[in-house]
Amino acid sequence: MAQGLNTIAKAFGSRLRETRRRPLADYYILIIVIGLLTVIGVTLVASSSMTWSISAGGSAWTTALRQTIMVILGLGAGWLALRVPPGAVRRMALPFLVISILLLILVLTPLGTGYEQVGSQSWLVLGPLSFQPSEVARIAIAVWGASFLANGEPGTKEFNRRMYWFLGVSLAMCGLIAMEHDTGMAVTFLIVVFAVSVFAGLDSRMVWGTVIAAFGAIVIVSLGGGYRSDRIAVYFDALFGRFDDTSGKAYQSYQGFLSLADGSLTGLGLGQSRAKWFYLPEAKNDFIFAVVGEELGFVGAAVIVALFATLGVVGFRTAKRCSNMYLSLLAGALTASVVVQAFVNMAYVVGLVPVTGIQLPLISAGGTSAIITLTAMGLLLSCARHEPEAISAMRSYGRPTLDRIVGLPEPSLEGISANKAVRTKAAESARGARSDTRRRPAPSREAGRTRPQRVTPERANPRRAEAKPAADTDAERFSGYRSRRSHGGAGSLNNRSRGQHPAPHRDRRRR
Repeated sequence: MAQGLNTIAKAFGSRLRETRRRPLADYYILIIVIGLLTVIGVTLVASSSMTWSISAGGSAWTTALRQTIMVILGLGAGWLALRVPPGAVRRMALPFLVISILLLILVLTPLGTGYEQVGSQSWLVLGPLSFQPSEVARIAIAVWGASFLANGEPGTKEFNRRMYWFLGVSLAMCGLIAMEHDTGMAVTFLIVVFAVSVFAGLDSRMVWGTVIAAFGAIVIVSLGGGYRSDRIAVYFDALFGRFDDTSGKAYQSYQGFLSLADGSLTGLGLGQSRAKWFYLPEAKNDFIFAVVGEELGFVGAAVIVALFATLGVVGFRTAKRCSNMYLSLLAGALTASVVVQAFVNMAYVVGLVPVTGIQLPLISAGGTSAIITLTAMGLLLSCARHEPEAISAMRSYGRPTLDRIVGLPEPSLEGISANKAVRTKAAESARGARSDTRRRPAPSREAGRTRPQRVTPERANPRRAEAKPAADTDAERFSGYRSRRSHGGAGSLNNRSRGQHPAPHRDRRRR
C-alpha cells in the first residue's frame, strides 16, 4: 500500500513538474486560481449577507446581486487590462497616478463620505457612483512605480534619485489616505510601496530601516489610546487566551474565534452559519474568513489559503520569468498587493496579528474592491502572457483557444520602453547589428580572387558527410544514380542536366 502511494506521488510530482515547464503554464494556473477565488467569493457573500440584506429592508439576495454585478464589471475591466498592450499601460502610468492623487484630495472635501457609517472618510460619491479612491491609488502606485523605477540600475545615482522621488510621492499619498482615518487601507498601500521598492533593488539598509520604522509606528499607536490602541491590547489578550471584555472592545475578535471553533474540520455546511445572525459584525466584509471556517470548516479554510498561496507563488514566478524589468516589477507588486493583503486579513481573523480592518480580496463584499482587484489580476495575467516563452509559443503555434474566444490579440513587447532615449539607442544597436551581418569582408590581394564554392548538403551538414561517405568507384556512382532515378529523386535531373550519365545509360539511349 505504501509503495503504491509512493509511486502515485512520484508520478504526480513528475507530471506537475512537466506542466510547470510549459510556456503558458503560469497563464493557465493564474486563470484557474483567480476564477476559483471569484466564484467562491460570490458564493460566500451570498451566504453571509442574507440576514443583513433583510434587516436593511431588501430581499435576501440584494447584497449578493449587487456583488455579482460588481464582479461582472470587474471581469470586464480585467479583460480590458489584459487586452491593452503593456506599452500602452506604461504610457498611461503617470496620468493614472495624477488622477488618483486628485481623487485622494477630493475625498477630503465635503464630497467625501463614510465617516459616520464606518469611521473613515474614504468614500467619494459622484452622482449614482460611489467608490474608494484609496483602492484606485493602490493600483496606480504599483503601475507608476514599476514604470518609473524600471529604467534605473540599482546602485547608481540615477536609481537612487528615482527611488527618493518614488518614496516621496508614495509617502505623500499615504499621508492623504491616513487623513481619511483609514488605517487598514494605509497599511495595504504601504505594502504595495514596500514590494515595489524591494523588487526594484532597494538597499538592504533602507529595507531594515523601513521595518524598524513600521515597528516604531505600531508602538506609538499602541500607546496613543483610542480604538487602535484597543485593537493592539485585544490582540495581545487573544494571543495568550485572555478575553476580559467579550461584550466590549474584544467582542468582534471573540465572535470570530467562536465561529472558527464551531466549524471544526468539515464545517456546518454552506449557508448554515450562526454567526451571520447578527452575532459577528462585518460578517460579509472584514471577518468573512470566520464564516468560511464556520460553514466549510478547516478544509474549506485550507483551500482558500492554498489558492492564495498558489497565486503568490505563480505571480512571483511570473515576475521572475519576465525578461522586461517593467513587467517584472509590475507582476511582483500586483501579486504582493493582493496576496499580502489576503494573508493579513486571514491572520487577524485567527488572532496572529492585530485587527487592521482590511478586506479579503476577491472574497469579501465590496464593489470597488472587486473591480480594482480584478483589474489588477488582468494586468498580472497580461504579464504572464508576455513571458518570453509564452510569446514564442504563441507565435509558433498560435493563440490558445481561450484567447481566441475572448478576442485577445497576440502578445508583443513593442513599445514597452517608455524612455525615448532607450528606444532610440536600442534601435540604433539593432540597425548596426543588422548592417554588420550584411557586410562581407573584401578579399585581400594576396589571397587572390577565388570563385566561391558551391554549398553542398555535405558542407551544410558535416554529420551527413560523415554518415554517408562519397562514392569512389563508377559502380557505386551508377548504383546511387539508379536508386535516385527509381525513386523519382532530384538527383537524376541534376545529373542529366550536367551530362554526367554513366556510359551504359548513354549506350542504351543510342539504341
